[in-house]
Amino acid sequence: MTESLYELTGKKQPLFTWIRYGARSWDKPRRVIVKAEHGRLGANPRFVVTNLPQTDQYLYDKLYCARGDMENRIKDQQLDLFAGRTSSHRWRPNQFRQLLSGLAYTLLEGLQRRALQNTRRATASPNTLRLTLLKIGAAVIRNTRRIRLLLSSACPHQDLFRLVARRLNTT
Repeated sequence: MTESLYELTGKKQPLFTWIRYGARSWDKPRRVIVKAEHGRLGANPRFVVTNLPQTDQYLYDKLYCARGDMENRIKDQQLDLFAGRTSSHRWRPNQFRQLLSGLAYTLLEGLQRRALQNTRRATASPNTLRLTLLKIGAAVIRNTRRIRLLLSSACPHQDLFRLVARRLNTT
């Protein structure tokens, strides 16, 4: 049914329902939310086991998807901002690395919210932001009144860097 709706409209048409299911290892059957959807890549069924009383679509959209989004943010921090590197045998250095990683994530999230709206980088991963805006070669010239950054003329993201600097300077 979802395939024919997709072919008719050209847009994903999610359908929600629920079933009772009991695996052999479970002591009793449980409610399973079923999301059936068809897109350009084909069928995309999803199943969520729950005992919560809310509607099927609410549980899927507001709780299940939010949990997945939260796990993606944790993965961003571990992979892109090196929170997974807790290689010291002592607690304090590992805790300090976690603190720095959390602060870096907060800084990049604030940068996206304040200076990257309506740009291609508005929803970029922390690693992309790190590589395009922070990990660049520049000469820093400081005098009593200002700090100047001289970017290479070959820097591929200098227009974005200038836009971000301008937006941060006016907020």
